[in-house]
Amino acid sequence: MSGRERIYRTEAVIIRRSDVGEADRILTLWTQRFGKRRVIAKGARKTSSRRAGHVELFNRVELQLATGRNLDIVTDAQVIDAYRTLHEELARLSYAYYVAELLDRLTAEEEEHRPLYDLLTATLAALDRSSALDLVARYFELHLLGHLGYRPYLFHCAHCQAALTEAAERWSPGGGGMLCPQCAPREPHALAISLPAFKALRLLQRIPITEIDQLQRLSAPLRRELEHLLRATLRPLLERDLKSLAFLDAIRFTDEAA
Repeated sequence: MSGRERIYRTEAVIIRRSDVGEADRILTLWTQRFGKRRVIAKGARKTSSRRAGHVELFNRVELQLATGRNLDIVTDAQVIDAYRTLHEELARLSYAYYVAELLDRLTAEEEEHRPLYDLLTATLAALDRSSALDLVARYFELHLLGHLGYRPYLFHCAHCQAALTEAAERWSPGGGGMLCPQCAPREPHALAISLPAFKALRLLQRIPITEIDQLQRLSAPLRRELEHLLRATLRPLLERDLKSLAFLDAIRFTDEAA
């Protein structure tokens, strides 16, 4: 965007929002054109506002913005996809909060990254329709790591780069992924990983997210193992726990106990 461009348009997903003043909202957007950006939607909390329904959390929208002194100002908003099922079911919504907070925490503002926008919108679409919500989250985590420069090694050893075989059975969260049997003893903090989990991660790294429901047959223990491995990999990058993670775990515990 030119520094002289006073009015501009972009497609975006609203990943966070906070109230300010009597009727305004500050929105954190992940935009198609400019990466992450904070803007203000004046009067968005007024029931009479034409924009109120368009700037809901997790909506995919087409925005017109005006350059402001501190924050750019939303002057028009049109919904492209409201992901209605996602908003109607608490389990789906809790995963959306997690995905959005994870993306927000691991990225800086004003860094254009179109592949991350595409990953985000594809993930929200999958959370809106899929019956394998946990696997959608694993897909997002794995591919987010890749886009941010931390793509886990799943086909070559993270230490020596030797081609991996089915004999590999250790995962290094801080070292970048799978270790071959020769390098594994040198990594005391490496985690055990089962062969089915190793194969599932390889598959998740290669398939499009639209095919995620094909993995629905994976057992509950295997899915918990995948979650454990990827959480361990993300934890050092996050530095502190995500608020949405406690909410997500509470929702899942309630569903499992029902």
